[in-house]
Amino acid sequence: MSTTSLEFVDEHGTAVEPSEWSFASRACSEREFAGIAAAARRSGRVLERDGLAVFALGTAMMVRAKSGFATDRGAACVLEALQAISPRNDHTPVQGPLLLGALPFEASAPGELTVPKLVAIERDHLRVLVAVAPGAEVDQLYRDPLSSFEAPHATTAPPDHFELTSVQTHEAFRALVAEAIAAIAEGLFEKVVVAREVNVVANRPFVPSDLLGRLRALYPSCVAFSLGDFVGASPELLCRRSGSVVTSHPLAGTIARSGDPDEDARLARGLLASAKERSEHGIVVDAIVADLGELTSAVMASAEPHLLELRNVVHLATTISGHLREPAPGALEIAVALHPTPAVGGWPRAAAIEWLVNHERLERDRYAGPLGYMDASGDGEWWLGIRSAMLEGATARLLAGVGIVADSDPAAELAETQLKLQALLAAAVRP
Repeated sequence: MSTTSLEFVDEHGTAVEPSEWSFASRACSEREFAGIAAAARRSGRVLERDGLAVFALGTAMMVRAKSGFATDRGAACVLEALQAISPRNDHTPVQGPLLLGALPFEASAPGELTVPKLVAIERDHLRVLVAVAPGAEVDQLYRDPLSSFEAPHATTAPPDHFELTSVQTHEAFRALVAEAIAAIAEGLFEKVVVAREVNVVANRPFVPSDLLGRLRALYPSCVAFSLGDFVGASPELLCRRSGSVVTSHPLAGTIARSGDPDEDARLARGLLASAKERSEHGIVVDAIVADLGELTSAVMASAEPHLLELRNVVHLATTISGHLREPAPGALEIAVALHPTPAVGGWPRAAAIEWLVNHERLERDRYAGPLGYMDASGDGEWWLGIRSAMLEGATARLLAGVGIVADSDPAAELAETQLKLQALLAAAVRP
């Protein structure tokens, strides 16, 4: 299968045709699942939250979009490609092939997703193994997955010395926020999300599996992910598709937690009552409801936001759900239709993004872009790549964003970035 915008290649970069590849799937034993999970945590790809675990090993094929998956039916063609991978005639499929990965924040930037050779997935207490390979090669993976992928041993100790550098000075970031407030006053947009970057340089390379384990323990309600050199724990669900039902759980509006239950309760009441925070949150909810309205026969949002409590912060959150019209788009197609939401970009979308390109002065890469998975039925889920780190050997890039509206305060917005950066610093910096 080919399109004008997509390229399908194997792990060596050779062009492949998905219809010429095969898959097989079956129930996965507890021993197999544990072995694949251990190997994936060391050197594969992982998505893990309460109620879901996706452990992926190897690369059957990569799907590349030179201009992003939102153009030229890119996301729809990805689903068609997954469906074109044929089942082995002598195996009864339990689950179709999956792809997963993380996409750049910039919707039109080149993106790449992976169809792994081997996936162990657990949903709703059901464990399934899926193998994908050309022709009969799938049989070995299907029969004895643990012989093909062994958990490698760590070759280096984790780092124990760290130096932190703020890419922007505090003064420069406060000035950027002031510029955004002035642009809002001029009527350019209602909201814009500006990001701040901190670099951590260690004495030895970061070990993604160590970061992943700490993040999973620190933030059990988030989706912990390790996708190559991109590691994090995101609290924000962009979309989940399950059959004909689509769900989104946007966040906007943040306060710190104090550690004192009585004080935290008082602060939470203040967050729920804050006109500024409610307005900022409402912009996000209204935009997602409108975008999902284009894909659904009915879309509903909870009448009032609720509180999402994390280790060090509390967010305003709203649950949005709808019933997809037929033919139902796949989870990836829904994700690219929603992204970037005003929770990570701004509103109106085009004006806010144009302003960021000219003023933010940093490369977001995959920060705040969609990350997740989709299977051949179109089901799956995509989260926003926030509370994340981009690793390059002994260097980690950490970004945090804040939503700016008319009555934002530059000093308070700087403090909020510091709160959000703590989520990754708590896992990454272990002196």
